[in-house]
Amino acid sequence: MSKQIYITQAVAWARARGFVDIKANLEGYPKPGGYGRQQDGQTFIPDVTAQQFEQKSYFTVVLKTDPVDGLISKLKLLSQLALLGGGQLYLLTPKGHLPFAKSVAAESAITAEWINLG
Repeated sequence: MSKQIYITQAVAWARARGFVDIKANLEGYPKPGGYGRQQDGQTFIPDVTAQQFEQKSYFTVVLKTDPVDGLISKLKLLSQLALLGGGQLYLLTPKGHLPFAKSVAAESAITAEWINLG
């Protein structure tokens, strides 16, 4: 399945829980802002961003087919941004991808809320 389908599910999950000002890396939605890394020029774009009670949260769909190095960097950055803004980082995983995602997060000491897309 395409990651776009999972991002659509992430948007629906966020909307159902009262998040507003939803931006998604998906056609038909405003695109979230990207965050660049100066040393190599790499840009990280969250899959979904949304606000709840004036706190900005970040949502990322994690698949075991994602390149690990880029994924770790992206998750560390989004985790720090969520903490600074008083929000949370939500990691959404389809069925079968949760063990991979948890191992990556544990190796990197990333604090996040886990959502199983089933």
